[in-house]
Amino acid sequence: MKILVTGGAGYIGSHTIVELLQEGYDVVALDNFDNSYPSVLENIKSISGKNFDFAEVDIRNKTQLKQFISEQKDIAAVIHFAASKAVGESVALPLKYYENNVAGTVNLLEAMQENGIQQIVFSSSCTVYGEATPPVDENAAIPVAQSPYGNTKQICEEVLRDQSNATNLKVVALRYFNPIGAHESALIGELPIGVPNNLVPYITQTGIGKRATLTVHGNDYPTPDGTCIRDYIHVVDIAKAHVAAIDFLAKEKYHNPFSVFNLGTGQGNSVLEVIQAFEAVSGVKLNYQIGPRRSGDIIQIYADCQKAWDELGWKTLYDLEQSMASAWKWEQALAKK
Repeated sequence: MKILVTGGAGYIGSHTIVELLQEGYDVVALDNFDNSYPSVLENIKSISGKNFDFAEVDIRNKTQLKQFISEQKDIAAVIHFAASKAVGESVALPLKYYENNVAGTVNLLEAMQENGIQQIVFSSSCTVYGEATPPVDENAAIPVAQSPYGNTKQICEEVLRDQSNATNLKVVALRYFNPIGAHESALIGELPIGVPNNLVPYITQTGIGKRATLTVHGNDYPTPDGTCIRDYIHVVDIAKAHVAAIDFLAKEKYHNPFSVFNLGTGQGNSVLEVIQAFEAVSGVKLNYQIGPRRSGDIIQIYADCQKAWDELGWKTLYDLEQSMASAWKWEQALAKK
């Protein structure tokens, strides 16, 4: 089977291509390098020992996208990562997020329909749940989104659901919780352009000396240590779930054309627990300070993953300390470059 991966040079996309290649899939990938680097592509090949086709394509460019896909005659399914993903930036630049995430997805679905591609795995997010009571399962209510980013994920799920009802499209939407860590080779990992928006790369950059101080946004939340709680899942576990989702679609294991799965560990960890895990595996005392709460942050969320365990046959392999160790190894490898 040939799988098209959009956003293939990105954080989760690159790890997923490695898993696909190692499982024997053919891969064709695209990316516009808006938030990624071309060097990632060679590192994927180094890890896997395999080649794959790639083109620099922007999903917002409907003509370019349709031409590229029409030239690929044997794509069996699409894994769709290409999207802008920073909550704070989405509040400041909402139109960018609606154009890239929503209009780009519509462009992709049009190109798929025109070329008879009827299977897609969509990169969704736990942000669709808002301030839900954990553990959160897939039947939780979907509230009004707290950011344009979260809203784009909700809208894209609705678009995909509507398209699956109207056509032969089969959809798996994977709602990630908080991806962290890096490949064990330290050849690929999370590589944000500019100041990191996520906790773990900010921790490792502070640990290595790129950042002077990490600010913990609030320690007065109603949690055991006063800091926010999230479900942190290793990126390789997430990548493996995408391979399981492709198998799920290929073997027609679905009960309806639109399926949703949570991807998490099923366990919540606070910001301070993540810092402590980093200090334990790195031996580095992190320079951090307590700051005011950050607008839009929810108190706590973590996943109920029973559905993914049962239907995808997937479970996580890595714990928090293993994830932090891989993130630190990746940061150290970057420093050597």
